[in-house]
Amino acid sequence: MAVGKLYERVARQLAGQIEQGLYRPGDRLPGVRRLARQFEVSISTVVQAQRLLEDDGLIEARPRSGYYVRVAYCPRPEPPAVSRPPVRPVPVTGQELVLRLVQTANEPDCVQLGAAVPAPEFLPAGAIQRALSTAARAGPEQLATYQFPPGSPELRRQIARRMLEAGCRVSPDDIVITSGCQEALILALRAVAKKDDVVAIESPSFYGLLQAIESLGMRALEIPTDPATGMSVEALELALEKWPVKACVLTANFSNPLGSIMPPDKKRALVALLAGYRIPLVEDDIYGDLGFEDQRPPALRAWDDTGGVIYCASFSKTLSPGLRVGWMLPGRWQEDIEYLKYVTSLAAPTLSQLAVADFLRHGGYDRHLRQVRSAYARQVAVMTRAVSKYFPDGTRVTRPRGGFVIWVELPESVDALGLCRQALAQGVSIAPGPIFSASGKYRNCIRLNCAQPWNDTLDRAVMTVGRLAQL
Repeated sequence: MAVGKLYERVARQLAGQIEQGLYRPGDRLPGVRRLARQFEVSISTVVQAQRLLEDDGLIEARPRSGYYVRVAYCPRPEPPAVSRPPVRPVPVTGQELVLRLVQTANEPDCVQLGAAVPAPEFLPAGAIQRALSTAARAGPEQLATYQFPPGSPELRRQIARRMLEAGCRVSPDDIVITSGCQEALILALRAVAKKDDVVAIESPSFYGLLQAIESLGMRALEIPTDPATGMSVEALELALEKWPVKACVLTANFSNPLGSIMPPDKKRALVALLAGYRIPLVEDDIYGDLGFEDQRPPALRAWDDTGGVIYCASFSKTLSPGLRVGWMLPGRWQEDIEYLKYVTSLAAPTLSQLAVADFLRHGGYDRHLRQVRSAYARQVAVMTRAVSKYFPDGTRVTRPRGGFVIWVELPESVDALGLCRQALAQGVSIAPGPIFSASGKYRNCIRLNCAQPWNDTLDRAVMTVGRLAQL
């Protein structure tokens, strides 16, 4: 293991001990030799970890005395409680605000805390540019043709190899390439349900999924969700006994907006429950590669032996949103989804498919993931500390173990929609809670995008939102 990777891991563990209260503001950290023994690393690794924590503002050096937890350090806020949505099917409405939210991502003068789009600094732009150049030289016979469903054979081979990391043994023939994960979700819903059908979802849930349900005329059934461990399997089972659910859609690994991750036993129970009811499970695993730990968590698809899980993912959050390259494992709906993909958009972009295949083939993806996982862990920690510093007393914040968004629950007196409008007027975009709910819940909640380089501008933006929330 590279030293850089090791000292960042030690720094994260030390930061976690500080946030858990093991070391309080003003406390002296153990000496470097003791920490080296504790973490079973070299003294130089501990020194590098301490310098990283000092740069992040968690600790400070005192001459001839060692490192201390900064007195000005704000402990991490408590996480929100388990959500309690009204468990009844409702039509999805009121998603018009989302378009305005995502459009701000293209406004250079607006600080982007709303749309979950990584800043260019967190994406391998140079490597992607080189991969695109290589793909462009592939020859006219490839570039001048559609890559009709199921998509580029080489890209599907590379994805099949990567799916082993998620615990899934699949053939390239099992994979369908799509234009991003959003198209994959829509194709999956179209294949398994129809207008007025009931779809069970997490609460809160990704607004893109709500838009898909709305556009297809289906009804959403929000299921109570734990901000740490995801959808309640017990609550889902009760809902299945009461309502005619035709599909269940969720993100088991680092959900958006909560950042929750289902434990393996809960994943197994969920897959078994839905298989028993013969209800399709649509898995959105777009953040699965962005866990803060070394080992990638398994997908729900890893426990599927009946073809009842439709797996959806893309490279939009890891490589580039603009490439629009996603993929699906359609399970027993393979033929239906290949046809739906064809009649919807003919094919995914050829050049993008060839470029991503080249990037994966030469190992660039794994190198990038090793760097960006640590970067996102730090960004989430820094953003959480800023929220703790600037936001009103009583604010609660999720504790994601992957991805790059946090869910902030403000005091009940705060109106997130009004706060969003006020923040936009000040040049800051945030995502208000109600757009993550079919029933309009979470009116005092917001989601913040942490995938932005931390600087004075970003610090002032968070301070501005916190100040507006206290008015």
